[in-house]
Amino acid sequence: MIKGNFIDNLPKVYGIYTGGFLAFIIIMAIAEQMGMSAKVIGICFVAFTVAIYAIIGWLSRTAQADAYYVAGRQVPTVFNGMATAADWMSGASFVAMAGGIYFKGYGYMALLVGWTGGYVLVASLLAPYLRKFGCYTVPDFIGTRYGGNLARLLAVIVLTVASFTYVTAQINATGTIASVALDIPFQYAVYVGLVSILLCSMLGGMRGVTWTQVAQYIVLIIAYLLPVFWISNKIGAGFFPHFMLADEVARIGELEQQFGFVANSKENLAMVPKGLAGITKAHSAVNATPWAFISLALAMMMGTASLPHVMMRYFTTPSVKAARKSVGWSLFFIFLLYSSAPMLATLSKLSLMDPSLPTGIIGKSVADVQAIDWYQNWNQANLMFISDFNGNGTVELNEFFMGGKAVVLATPEIAGLPYVISGLVAAGGMAAAMSTADGLILAIANALSHDLYYKIIDPKAETAKRLVVARVLLVVIGFAGATIAAMEIQGILGSVIWAFDFAMSGLFFPLVLGVWWKRANREGAIAGMALGLISGAGYLIWVRNGGSGFLGITQLTFGIFGSAVSLVAMVVVSLITSEPNAATQKMVDEVRVPSGRTILGKQ
Repeated sequence: MIKGNFIDNLPKVYGIYTGGFLAFIIIMAIAEQMGMSAKVIGICFVAFTVAIYAIIGWLSRTAQADAYYVAGRQVPTVFNGMATAADWMSGASFVAMAGGIYFKGYGYMALLVGWTGGYVLVASLLAPYLRKFGCYTVPDFIGTRYGGNLARLLAVIVLTVASFTYVTAQINATGTIASVALDIPFQYAVYVGLVSILLCSMLGGMRGVTWTQVAQYIVLIIAYLLPVFWISNKIGAGFFPHFMLADEVARIGELEQQFGFVANSKENLAMVPKGLAGITKAHSAVNATPWAFISLALAMMMGTASLPHVMMRYFTTPSVKAARKSVGWSLFFIFLLYSSAPMLATLSKLSLMDPSLPTGIIGKSVADVQAIDWYQNWNQANLMFISDFNGNGTVELNEFFMGGKAVVLATPEIAGLPYVISGLVAAGGMAAAMSTADGLILAIANALSHDLYYKIIDPKAETAKRLVVARVLLVVIGFAGATIAAMEIQGILGSVIWAFDFAMSGLFFPLVLGVWWKRANREGAIAGMALGLISGAGYLIWVRNGGSGFLGITQLTFGIFGSAVSLVAMVVVSLITSEPNAATQKMVDEVRVPSGRTILGKQ
């Protein structure tokens, strides 16, 4: 029996939860040995974990604005770090990151560098100071720092564009996993994922999301690391494979030389289902130039420091000092997964390519490979494809195609691990996508309910009415996101990268200069947000429609162009218009003092 305050008992509560989850894995493993089918195991993993999250969401329900918007500002640093890591390690990190590295090689490591390095900017430039400000949302800071409803409204617009782009990718990921685990069409599975997401966030707001995200982090990190260590040990890459990565990449290079690679004709590629890619050279042309790598990493760093759902996590800590410590814990928990993504991609490719392993398929009969259970399962899910293009009856490097989303999800089956591990990975992928989607939908709904409805439309609205509006918006935004995700307009990873670019185009410099430049004023912030977002979006449309890139800036890094325009516009307009009043400049000075009372206090 747990007695005393819930916050004080957090280590005990989540210790019991972790032990219970490990016991569930063991029970499922025993059930598999006793004949339980793979489909039932997958359903049990997804249903069990989602039910736990829903229970946490129900127990965290609240009718208090402070608890709903910022979890009562009482989340301890370690647990806030875990929640932030879960919020951060989205379906893109869990499901698509290893796939990107698998197909595109080291060029996609720029994402890992940028996303991790972005927390350096968060810690040094923004998080402690926004916590000192005492705001509920990012537009709340913008509106109060610069003054006026127009600046607040523009911040809401940028937040909504970036976060909605991001949330469609997360619902896409939940739909992918649910469709495989539950054996239902993707177009319906996205709505199953949506219901799971809303169960966690609708009643408890940020408080419910926080404690759910801690639980989700525990699931996703176990689900990601266990297969890596197991597969590595099984194929002889060492118990701790991260130190052997160079040797394994060199082995892949040798196998590529041994098997050779023949490019497919347009006729061959026309036969391949949409969204699938073949085993390509590890050193691909993606981000092959130094500037291409650096620009993508830079865009992801600045985007990380601009994403509202990331900033919101640091509004929940008890103090400015705790906010700074939380960033450090966030980096540690994120590192555990990010350092393993390249290893998982490498192990997956080795499992398929190495003929000395029982799992290798290159050089084997096409008919034999097509008869393998794991191939049939993923082929039916439209995430795997083999065809004898070369007509020799054997699988060549250019004849095997797989969806990037399948690399993480399918690798345990390919490597011959018990199916219970595949069920665990599916549960981990759901946890990763749900945790980020919760944070994103909450960020949009909170901004619309607090900054648009309460601060602009109806400043006299009572707390109960504000929370009803916030919850209705959660459902509407989630449904819209699921509908867009079902259209599969863009892949998971591409949508996520675009979200970072949109955020940095409109918010990075208004946030940073709002803390560090007293001369920045309302007119400058308005110009910076409006012109930054418009120019960034315009550049993306131009490049997508065949326009030639400017200075090597591509559709994946258009935020560099948008943020540059934002910076110039903000500085120029601020300098040619009146400086902020003395009270505002004093407030900016006070924000940078780590101690003392928050600027806004209770709202």
